[in-house]
Amino acid sequence: MKIVGRILVLCVAAFALSLVLGRFVPVVSTLMLGRWVTFQPVTRDWVPLSAISPTLARAVIASEDQRFCSHWGVDFVELQAVLEDEDGPGRGASTITMQVAKNIYLWPGRSYIRKGLEIPLALLIDLAWGKTRVMEVYLNVAEWGDGLFGAEAAAQHYFRKSALSLTAREAARLASVLPNPILRDAARASAASRRVLERMGGVGGLTDCVAG
Repeated sequence: MKIVGRILVLCVAAFALSLVLGRFVPVVSTLMLGRWVTFQPVTRDWVPLSAISPTLARAVIASEDQRFCSHWGVDFVELQAVLEDEDGPGRGASTITMQVAKNIYLWPGRSYIRKGLEIPLALLIDLAWGKTRVMEVYLNVAEWGDGLFGAEAAAQHYFRKSALSLTAREAARLASVLPNPILRDAARASAASRRVLERMGGVGGLTDCVAG
């Protein structure tokens, strides 16, 4: 039992240290680590949020998490709606912060265990990092294609330009592929990207926490 206790203490200490360091240094996702371990290529160029067009943050908020600036890492309004759905949880309730928690600390795939872990992790990440850092990390670890991670690598791959130069239409295309970056292609406009572009026009002040 003492050994188990020591392991738990070490795990908690390691997590706390990662939260502190993660506020200041580039981080990697478990998907990246998995690819490196299996000798698969990873393309990612970490850039600060100031080097990414604000239109991309607006696009992912419009597409993924419209209450990003008002919740504390978990959207309990959306979560409650999913739980009360009479047809069962046919959609997810993952916030951008929960996706960051999954990408950095957990594993891909769907399971109630992983979802249960995402919630406390997201609350801690939101508290420790704040909205601007959460968005910066998200845009640098999100997968936009097979082995393609981060906004800068995605912008260069699909549009041959920097992430800072992305237009609203290009940002909408990138945001639209996030639910399935392996099967969707940001190089071409789609019905999904047009819906994201329409939503971007309505988010307005909902993106103020990461503006500028």
